[in-house]
Amino acid sequence: MPTLTVDKAPPPLFRSGRERTVVRIGSVEIGAGQPVVIAGPCSVESYEQLFATAEAVKSAGATMLRGGAYKPRTSPYDFQGLGVEALQLLRRVGDQTGLPVVSEVLSTDDIEIVAEHVDMLQVGARNMQNFALLRRLGQLRKPILLKRSPAATVKEWLLAAEYLLAGGNGQVVLCERGIRSYDPELRNTLDLAGLALARQLSHLPVIADPSHATGRRDLIPAMSRAALAAGADGLIVEVHPDPANALSDGMQSLDFPGFSRMMEKMQTQHQ
Repeated sequence: MPTLTVDKAPPPLFRSGRERTVVRIGSVEIGAGQPVVIAGPCSVESYEQLFATAEAVKSAGATMLRGGAYKPRTSPYDFQGLGVEALQLLRRVGDQTGLPVVSEVLSTDDIEIVAEHVDMLQVGARNMQNFALLRRLGQLRKPILLKRSPAATVKEWLLAAEYLLAGGNGQVVLCERGIRSYDPELRNTLDLAGLALARQLSHLPVIADPSHATGRRDLIPAMSRAALAAGADGLIVEVHPDPANALSDGMQSLDFPGFSRMMEKMQTQHQ
């Protein structure tokens, strides 16, 4: 009977003497030593909303713009995003303000249209182990932001990133966005130890999402500073001109003055 042989898998993301990866998106470098701040609305709602937000976050020191076009919502009756229209608005506003843009891709069917309009594609927490999507994105030659699932171990998160690297796409940034816990006062719990461990085990840049990790705008500044102190290479923060009337995630969105104050305090601490 013939012996079944199994090819050895390549080693996962352990550093093993490798230099740390720096992911470049236009003029922005994530992992180069200076924390990068990505900011913008949870969902793109209109040109006016997006442009005003982009201007405000850029003025405060953010160097990339985020905005949801396709929104995977828990309820099918919640706002699902503007789709292609939102992608077109992101590209327009990104070009007008000089901010590279990042937005989430939900399925293999959407990869081409999303990649056409954005500078970095986000794999959301719900899709962290969508292996068909990861394999296709591994063939892409654009930066990928890979969010950790709220129930994933650090090892599972790193192995999800390995699907992208194994496909040939080395432009991967990891994002810790909170793990699910028992506390109903918080949307999730920011896993600072997991963030530090992922950065220790992996050569990839690791950023934090304090908006999703807490679900509360009043905790975002403190958790942002904590994440940077733990070694995060940057942050992704939700900002909206009128959080009380946002179509999605208003409770975890900073307004313009709040974001500006947070950035001022962080810049003072890093001087």
